[in-house]
Amino acid sequence: MQKVKLTFLSVMIFFFLTAHAPVRAFNKVKWIAIEDVVTNLKIQKRPVLIDLYTDWCGWCKVMDKKTYSNENVAAYLGDKFYAVRLNAETKKEIIWDGKSYNYNSSYRANEFSVYITKGRLEFPTTIIIPPDGGEPQAIAGYLETKDFELIAKYFGEGIYNKFSFEDYQKNFKSSW
Repeated sequence: MQKVKLTFLSVMIFFFLTAHAPVRAFNKVKWIAIEDVVTNLKIQKRPVLIDLYTDWCGWCKVMDKKTYSNENVAAYLGDKFYAVRLNAETKKEIIWDGKSYNYNSSYRANEFSVYITKGRLEFPTTIIIPPDGGEPQAIAGYLETKDFELIAKYFGEGIYNKFSFEDYQKNFKSSW
């Protein structure tokens, strides 16, 4: 009987302590569907960031876990971009800029993925589409937070219209 009371007391103390433990507010990227971007762009112009991934891509998972889980990245994307996660191999029809894109078995990918990467399907790829509807900019490969910050701020602050990326990169100071 004494063992039962001791076990019960231990369990109650555990639940009491964990119930009152501080909860860390975690700011995750709020991904939206590509269909919603089209509607949102009519209301407010912003650059579009597309995280182009596949289910089988290991580096895509690392980037999701390390870069996109960073609080600074999540907050900045929420403030400055329409952020979309897009599986390159989706078989769903994608409508963008009045055109319809479908799955292409030759590429084993959706035609929209082929379009935004100019046919260079590498994963992960970060795609930036400027708010003025300019050409999609594809940055292939895993990006650490500091490298991601450089690219995100170049487009998020509208600097891409004023300076070349090389000039901007020379004077950039990472703060994340």
